[in-house]
Amino acid sequence: MTIAPQNISFGQQFGLLRSHAKSLAPWPLGCTVLVILLWLWVGATLHREKKEVRQRAVLSASTQAHTYSEQVDRNIGQLDYILQSLQFQWREDSGRLNLEKQFNPDLVPKVAKISITIFDRLGMPVTSTNPAINGKKSVASAEHFQAHIPPSSNGLLISEPLRSTLTGREVMILSRRLTASDGSFGGVIMVAIEPAFIASFVDESKLGDGDFVAIRRADGAFLATKTNHGLRSHSPNYIGTNDSASPSGVKFASADQYLDGKPRIVAWRVSGNYPIKAIVGLSEEALMAEYEPRTRELHLVGLIGTLFLMFLGVAGMRSSAIQAWRAQHAREIHEAYRLATENAREGFYMLRPLFGRNDEIVDFLIEDCNERGAMYRGLPREALIGKTMSATIPVISQTYMMAACKKAMQTGFFEDEIRVPERGSRPAQWLQKRIVRSSAGLALTLRDITEIKSHQDALMRMANADSVTTLPNRHWLMQHLPAAVDNARSMHKQLAVLFVDLDDFKNINDTLGHAIGDELLKAAALRLKAVIRPEDKVARLGGDEFTIIVEAAQTREEVVAVADRVIETLRTPFVLGDLERQHFIHASIGISLFPQDGPDGDTLLKCADIAMYVAKNSGKGTYRFFEPSQERRLVMRLNREAELKQAIARGELILHYQPRVQGDTGEITSMEALVRWVHPTLGLIPPNQFIPMAERTGLIVPLGAEVVRMVCEQLALWKTQDLQVVPVSVNVSAQQVDTDTISAMLATALKASCLDPRLLEVEVTESATLTKDGAAVTELAAIQKTGIKLYVDDFGTGYSCLAQLKRLDMDGLKIDRAFTAQMLNSPADAALFEAIVSMAHALEMRVVAEGVETDEQLAALQVLGCEEVQGYYISMPVPAAEAGLLLRKRFLFPAA
Repeated sequence: MTIAPQNISFGQQFGLLRSHAKSLAPWPLGCTVLVILLWLWVGATLHREKKEVRQRAVLSASTQAHTYSEQVDRNIGQLDYILQSLQFQWREDSGRLNLEKQFNPDLVPKVAKISITIFDRLGMPVTSTNPAINGKKSVASAEHFQAHIPPSSNGLLISEPLRSTLTGREVMILSRRLTASDGSFGGVIMVAIEPAFIASFVDESKLGDGDFVAIRRADGAFLATKTNHGLRSHSPNYIGTNDSASPSGVKFASADQYLDGKPRIVAWRVSGNYPIKAIVGLSEEALMAEYEPRTRELHLVGLIGTLFLMFLGVAGMRSSAIQAWRAQHAREIHEAYRLATENAREGFYMLRPLFGRNDEIVDFLIEDCNERGAMYRGLPREALIGKTMSATIPVISQTYMMAACKKAMQTGFFEDEIRVPERGSRPAQWLQKRIVRSSAGLALTLRDITEIKSHQDALMRMANADSVTTLPNRHWLMQHLPAAVDNARSMHKQLAVLFVDLDDFKNINDTLGHAIGDELLKAAALRLKAVIRPEDKVARLGGDEFTIIVEAAQTREEVVAVADRVIETLRTPFVLGDLERQHFIHASIGISLFPQDGPDGDTLLKCADIAMYVAKNSGKGTYRFFEPSQERRLVMRLNREAELKQAIARGELILHYQPRVQGDTGEITSMEALVRWVHPTLGLIPPNQFIPMAERTGLIVPLGAEVVRMVCEQLALWKTQDLQVVPVSVNVSAQQVDTDTISAMLATALKASCLDPRLLEVEVTESATLTKDGAAVTELAAIQKTGIKLYVDDFGTGYSCLAQLKRLDMDGLKIDRAFTAQMLNSPADAALFEAIVSMAHALEMRVVAEGVETDEQLAALQVLGCEEVQGYYISMPVPAAEAGLLLRKRFLFPAA
């Protein structure tokens, strides 16, 4: 029955999309390319049209500047013509020109914004078209008057806008020199115009928001400007420099040159006859605002086109899926011959069964085959067609091939893979054999899968080999170890698993880099392979961990011998890279035995791992056999770590306080908070039993935060009890500093308890500050910025780097108790202690001596000028209640 493709469900369509992904891929790929091209066109069009808008704006600005400069030239020229005419009349009339008479008969234009005045050589007004000017005071001191006194000043002068001393109005002055008949200075004739006159020709209604037309002198002096809001006699908006020294031009003025922050296209042109410059500024923001509808239109085109192409892609994929389904349905009903010939790289045979007595198949006739099929047999195609299978297939293969063909006749299908051995010059081959029954007989298809098989073998080798050392990897080990255990069990033999860890390998990676680390791993792998027995196996688990399987070990001594050889071969120095330096790497080995330590591979591997950690904790460079007690200790350690995590949450931590006192007076200056763990069943646990565990597991960060919170709450409580509190110091580990949150945590705790930051001090070891990127220095500086003082704790036990101390700018330094205990042993010890004190004082750091236990030590420290002391001689760490009593007591020993 044929199913109409139109009736297939959505689920079937989706299944077809997934099964024919390659054939459907051109639709989404093509649509994606078209969408990209569409948006590239949109972007290019926007860019091109915006460029055209700017070009038109540039042309418009340039044209307007040219037009306005010509208009200014005509306006100034008219006024200058009047000045020159009156100048001539004045000279002809020997200075007896009367402007009032000329004004009455309209010889001088009656413009309300223009007045003409003649001043004598002393600057006094002689005659004027403005009667209000006559009799006013002298303008001899004015700059536009003084400029005409030299004989060479015969040209027209144009002043900046100024407030007239005669009329009190804001005007611009156009002036020329009056020269007497004897060539001497006779005065000045001036035209006073209001700034509006010089820009009156500009139609402000045609100016957009942010556009302007400005009139300036050629030297840049401002004269007048117009915007769409009208005339302005000042230019408060422009803060840039003069446009250019060139007589004309166009440029882009950035937003920072204007107070309103709007960029503009600016064009200017200097008048042809007068030093006047017309400047046109067009707001780029306004230009782009006008273009915004076009931008939205193009974006809409891109969006609609994208949606259309997406719809087209979905529709095309659906159509292709239906076509693929039809093709698949057609292939399922094709004859066997079509099944055999669908792949040109395959060889095929058409076989017809030959029946004997009782209708049993006795042979198969080769009715047809292709050239590739004949090639697989090594005979010409003509030599095979029409022959029986028994006559053309070697006897060694007849039984197998006959059985396969008979089974295909019974079941309708048979498929397997066969390996064709090497014959003459032809290499060995892998062939995939597929036999399908048809109405005519059988269609036998042969396909060369030698390359695929080789690829699979290569993948298998890659899956089971470590990429760095080429040793078998963890994947291989987890497959091989169970089989090795089963073999040892069946053979009643002993098997050993050696878990090898390279000691201090991390230092190589961190200091020399991973490339050198990989080189070391390769060299170590070669040495391990060289010292094991041929029947033993070595694999790399990962990192710096290796596993050796010692199979068929007769005695425990044989296993020990292998472990000794491994340790000895790795003890020899490695020379890595081009440094020609020797690097020493040791190995810690854990050993588990079958069947004593476990019945399966996973258990043996776990036991060997536990024993390796015991060996590493025993000094490294050695081996340990697994013992059940090791696992118990490991479980105990894990339980204790879990209990510590719960102890922080349950409030099982308490604080003891050990005072620090002034070295010479015995007055308490500070207290150090020391944490204790009150275990529900074990009682009081000292810090040396759980602090290292907290640092190893990362619990030191929440533990430290809890200590700071408890200290702040205790300080707040003491303040409510009217005690004279002193600063309390808390110890901060390197892990806390590395989190970059310690300063924020301290500030939060102080704020919650409403405490002054000066009541909290932080003690940090030098090692906590030695980060590669200097992050610790930044974090410690942030702590100091809040007002919290910083002390270097246990100085002398770490790096003791003076440069680091100077860079950190710490407030104080605590000398480790080991130096205090030895300072009276010899003059050298005393000199060393004195040098540390002197160095700290030179760096302006307070000195605290830890571990003071005798009166002699205290006396010596007082002589050295040690500011503070701390130790059992002063006071042991005490609970909070007893610490409160010490605060009331204040002095813990008499002054020296």
